[in-house]
Amino acid sequence: MIFVGEGALLRRAVTHAATRGHPVDLVCSADPLDAAAAHAPHLAAADVNAHARTLARACTDGIVWSVNNGQIFREPLLRAEGLRVVNIHNGLLPRHRGLPSVAVLFALLHGDPEYGATAHEVDAGIDTGPVLAEHRFPLGPEDRYHQVMLRGLRACHTLFERILPAVAAGTAHPVPATTGQPSGYYGLRALDRLPAYRDHPAYARATDLGAFAPHAPEVNRALLRLSPSCCDRKGSPGHSTRQPGRP
Repeated sequence: MIFVGEGALLRRAVTHAATRGHPVDLVCSADPLDAAAAHAPHLAAADVNAHARTLARACTDGIVWSVNNGQIFREPLLRAEGLRVVNIHNGLLPRHRGLPSVAVLFALLHGDPEYGATAHEVDAGIDTGPVLAEHRFPLGPEDRYHQVMLRGLRACHTLFERILPAVAAGTAHPVPATTGQPSGYYGLRALDRLPAYRDHPAYARATDLGAFAPHAPEVNRALLRLSPSCCDRKGSPGHSTRQPGRP
């Protein structure tokens, strides 16, 4: 199997698969150390789709895992014969499609009763492929952004551990979709709606990025633009030439 992604979540998934005896044929990420625990080859690819043939030749079991992966799979990789791409998504689908860093924020602002992680097959859309499994947890009235993001990451790894044997054995199949389940997409453009929520009672906790601020730079910049320091006393945008986040 092949892994595509980045960060600690990817590294934990690679390590877990290797220690359970699953073949790790290739790890595609920015950091070569992500492949070290599995003693696997490493490929640094800014666009994994450009290496479709390499992945198809390297994969011995036809399974490609997308874990904490910001790249979008496209043709010809999606058409590569014998490959099945499974993504571990931080969020419940189809309600929390898109960027988890943005989806968590709006899940709290919208008062969603639960959040979680989803394993799904990858198709030509963005987080639209058939769902294979979920790991849900409730959202409470005091939950803050950094707490939900951390629980979401833990849910991703728990879900990966749970579904790995079935995917490897070829017995993981799509589950029936829940009738009437709402769908939402949260990309960077969703951040343009933040000004409308500045007086929302959940705004403070929904925007409390905590330790995740460096890992969600787009969200952090959007919040800095809305912070009081970026406005004059009348509440209108100030005219300072200082850029947000710079001294």
